[in-house]
Amino acid sequence: MQDKIKKQRMFYYIGFLVVILVLIIGRLGYIMLFQELPESSPVARPDVERGPIFDRNGRILAIHSNFKSVSAWTPYIEDVDKTASLLADALSLDKRELQKLLLEKSGYTYIKRKISDTETESIKKMQADNLLKGINLEDEMGRSYPQAEIASHVVGYVNLDNIGLNGIEREYEKLLNPRKAENGSPKAFGNQIFLTLDINLQYLVQQIAQGAKDENMADSVIIIVLDAKNAETLALCSLPNFNPNNFTAYTESERTNRAINYNYEPGSVFKIFSISSFLDLGGISPESEFFCNGSYTGVNPPINDIGVHHLVHPKEIIQFSCNVGAALASESVASIDFYDMLRKYGFGQTTQIGLPGERSGILRTVDKWSGRSKPAIAFGQEVSVSAMQMVKAATALTNSGTMLKPLIVKKILTPAGDLVQEFGRTQVQQVLGSNTAWEVLEMMKSATTSQGTARRAAIEGIDISAKTGTAEVYDPKIRDYSEEKYVSSFIGIFPTNNPSYIVYVVIENPKKEKYYGSQIAAPVFKEIAEEIIRLYHVPKTTEKIIEHSGEIYLPQVPEVKLENVMPDLIGQPKRKILSLFGQSDMNIEIRGQGYVKAQHPEAGTELTPGTTIILELE
Repeated sequence: MQDKIKKQRMFYYIGFLVVILVLIIGRLGYIMLFQELPESSPVARPDVERGPIFDRNGRILAIHSNFKSVSAWTPYIEDVDKTASLLADALSLDKRELQKLLLEKSGYTYIKRKISDTETESIKKMQADNLLKGINLEDEMGRSYPQAEIASHVVGYVNLDNIGLNGIEREYEKLLNPRKAENGSPKAFGNQIFLTLDINLQYLVQQIAQGAKDENMADSVIIIVLDAKNAETLALCSLPNFNPNNFTAYTESERTNRAINYNYEPGSVFKIFSISSFLDLGGISPESEFFCNGSYTGVNPPINDIGVHHLVHPKEIIQFSCNVGAALASESVASIDFYDMLRKYGFGQTTQIGLPGERSGILRTVDKWSGRSKPAIAFGQEVSVSAMQMVKAATALTNSGTMLKPLIVKKILTPAGDLVQEFGRTQVQQVLGSNTAWEVLEMMKSATTSQGTARRAAIEGIDISAKTGTAEVYDPKIRDYSEEKYVSSFIGIFPTNNPSYIVYVVIENPKKEKYYGSQIAAPVFKEIAEEIIRLYHVPKTTEKIIEHSGEIYLPQVPEVKLENVMPDLIGQPKRKILSLFGQSDMNIEIRGQGYVKAQHPEAGTELTPGTTIILELE
């Protein structure tokens, strides 16, 4: 009985499947034989021209380009070996890999995408000679980066399908690469993006950074130049760098923007934020005194200095970079208050600059601090930062205590040039009192005196507020700080009385004998600062300033006259001899531009009506 029921169920199930199958086949047959197909697909994407990227002055950093790609239709290839050999030579590809590709693919396949002009001409010539049956050249859209390695980490790059993968190209993908055209047009155009970078300064900074990297055999160099008044990023350098025109030839590390992605312990540069916090919280005053005997023994392990500084005030803590003084000053405030001040400075948070891949660094909450944490953080240990966080925090010192948001994009325009969005000075929050910010800048200025750690950065005629840093690198393998790896750094703000520029230099793991920030990072800052002074005409106190009303009076040029004798016109400008025309019935002929170098006839020759006068200018 049970077997009979099972057979009936199986019969019904099979019958149901047969009915469903017949209905599906019938529906497909109806569609194929009787139903009209639409003429075009409604989801077809238009031809898109990716928007350009410029520097602040309109210099092109990225622009849409047309390329050729090589494809194959393998059924048409008659001689795989010969075709692979020809393509390998023309396109710099491996012949065996090509043979394998052409044999395994049974239809359409790409051989090489977005080839060079030289490769294109080579393929065209072989096609004209009928040597590449089944091989085609296809039009493709792509991206060109005329500045190559300059600002590559900021600009970023796109993949073979013209999709942004890094930098501004990725962050502003939707604006640069629209999904649909306007007004039903078959072609779509992306918006134009203008960065805050000055490509002239960027080039100089990268040249200086490369020199520093080579000279110190460093793993990397980071340099950021910020406009101190509005936080516009004028230059951002991350070495090693790469060429976005051929980004696949570089490692992921080389393509990484270390200015926002690399987190490290900042070392003594961090003292400017610690001391300013202690001052603003009221724990210390500029007159507070601390005695440095070379070691702070209240914690284990003790905090040591490179020397004995004896009696120091907050000014000397910064001037001499006194670790013990900073640790002693930290005793004046509660841990939670110090932590809150560092959070106000933006540490432990991303800067929101608008570049992908930004890391927030590490600022542990107070409940995770040890007894050593507060004094250690005071001089830049047990806290992890990015270079961009450091310059953002420094804007609080240059803007009377108000911290600004760093900017990398200046404005966005439509393809027609209409303004979409403009980015200007953006206040984040008030971090310090204005008096505190001014006091710390004055303290930092003492570091560039002959006794200060930043003396190698001094520039005659320019007051510079600065701080050096040399941080040991923690090695998790030995659970202690390495005796071989260091991060050397320097921050400089100038001019002190009118803060206009912030320059921050980070040199990672220098391998030469010198590794202190005061020795190797300070001279790099000085070289960059001198270029900024030259480029932007920063006045020096040593320069003589001449006042002028602005009014200029030019003497009238006396008119040259032709009478009975040929005058001497040698050395006369063209604008002066033009008055000869129409004066008489002489034939005047002027050859060239500039000033008269020869004349015919010579001076003193008698002139008669109809005489031809030839004047040669240079």
